[in-house]
Amino acid sequence: MFRIERAGLADMAGIYRVCLLSADAGGDATALYPDPDLPGHVYAGPYLAQGGGTQLVVVDDEGVAGYVLSADDTAAFAAWAEEQWWPTLRERYPRTDDDTPTGHIVRLIHEPDRPSPDLLADYPAHFHIDLLERTRGAGLGRKLLERLFEELRERGVSGLHMGVDGRNTNAIGFYEHLGFRTLEREPWGVTMGMRLREGR
Repeated sequence: MFRIERAGLADMAGIYRVCLLSADAGGDATALYPDPDLPGHVYAGPYLAQGGGTQLVVVDDEGVAGYVLSADDTAAFAAWAEEQWWPTLRERYPRTDDDTPTGHIVRLIHEPDRPSPDLLADYPAHFHIDLLERTRGAGLGRKLLERLFEELRERGVSGLHMGVDGRNTNAIGFYEHLGFRTLEREPWGVTMGMRLREGR
C-alpha cells in the first residue's frame, strides 16, 4: 500500500502539506497558520531545493503521506541556505515580534537555529521526519530512519541530530528506543543525537 521513494521537486506540494498537517507537535497545524506554506518553508523546502543528503517520501494512492529530509553537513547546509534560500523569504516575510506560531516561524526565517560547533563535531547531520496519521502503525518511521542511517554511514557521516517538540513524548520515546539520546534541553523541547561511527 505504501511505497518509499526518492523525493524530488515534484513532491514539494505534497511534502509541504504533510509538514503542515504534522506541525503542531505531530498534529494538524492548519488552524495555526493563515499561510499554510510557512512550516514547509523552514522544515522542508530548503532540503528539496538544495538536493543533497537523503530525501525520501512515503507515497500511496492518495499521494505523499510522509517524508524524511536530511542534510549530511549541517554547517555547509546552513551556509547554502543563507545564500540561496532565506533571502527571498526574508523579503516576503518581514521580521515580527508577534507571539504566535506564525511569528515563531518568521523569526526562524530571519534567525535560523544554529547548533553549536561542539554538537556538530560529533553529530554533523540533521533531519526532519513527519508521517500522516494514516501511515502510523505500519513501521514506516523506522523504515525511513533505517534507510537514512544506512545511507549516512555509506557516505561516512559520523552522527546526526534533530529537534523534538517537548510535547511530543511519543516521538521522544520512539527515538530513544532507536538509540538516540538527549544532547540539549531547550524551552521548546530537546535536541537528540545518535553516533553512527566513531571518529569524525
